[in-house]
Amino acid sequence: MKEGIHPNYRDVVFQDMSNDFKFVTRSTIQTKETISLDGKEYPLVKVEVSAESHPFYTGKHKIVDTAGRVEKFRQKFGTVGSKTQVAG
Repeated sequence: MKEGIHPNYRDVVFQDMSNDFKFVTRSTIQTKETISLDGKEYPLVKVEVSAESHPFYTGKHKIVDTAGRVEKFRQKFGTVGSKTQVAG
């Protein structure tokens, strides 16, 4: 392989912010944050949804509302065609 043309492929920690689940995998993603895990320093990537919190994998229906998008949608369209109950 040619030297100097490939990205840095290394161990990285991905952290699911919804349930604080962490896993180590290899990636070329660039990040400014680091975390100490098992006595070793790793680059840290924060994600909102992973297999630990995604409804497809967990079997639980959970709405992750970022910036009030779900509420804004419900105000605009109401509950017409909705299969979930409106809280409150």
